[in-house]
Amino acid sequence: MNRKQLFGIMLLVTFFAAGLAFAGPYPDDVMKKIDDIKELEKNKKEMPEALPGISVIKGDEVSKMKAKGAKVIDNRIKTQYDTERIAGAQLLTVDELLKNPSLADKYNKDEDLILYCNGVRCWRSPAAAIILQHLGFKKIHWYREGIPDWKKRGYPTE
Repeated sequence: MNRKQLFGIMLLVTFFAAGLAFAGPYPDDVMKKIDDIKELEKNKKEMPEALPGISVIKGDEVSKMKAKGAKVIDNRIKTQYDTERIAGAQLLTVDELLKNPSLADKYNKDEDLILYCNGVRCWRSPAAAIILQHLGFKKIHWYREGIPDWKKRGYPTE
């Protein structure tokens, strides 16, 4: 093998490795669903009323499930979480989950997870639901109306 051929092979290997390094942690079909959700928010439209394979729940159901031990997960940004959240909610920002799927490892894939964000025009909790579903979580419940509805109902926040 001459130097030109060796250089060509090294160049191909470098480009291939660089491509792998910049590839996201999720498949294209998952990212397409998330991009579609983000586009709805960008256009000031409501999120879908349902997501395939994910239950959509109302505030009263959230309260009952929470009382029975379901994990409530806030998918908003940290500053919003720090300002006010559903009492007992844990923070799992969708932005960080998009970068690092291992953040979901602290949850049991067979436990009830209730996801919420800022209501029907917020992309974060439906995107988190799509990601968690892809990661194999079985009991995902999307509180579509989110914290605005929770507060309107007079349920506790912290």
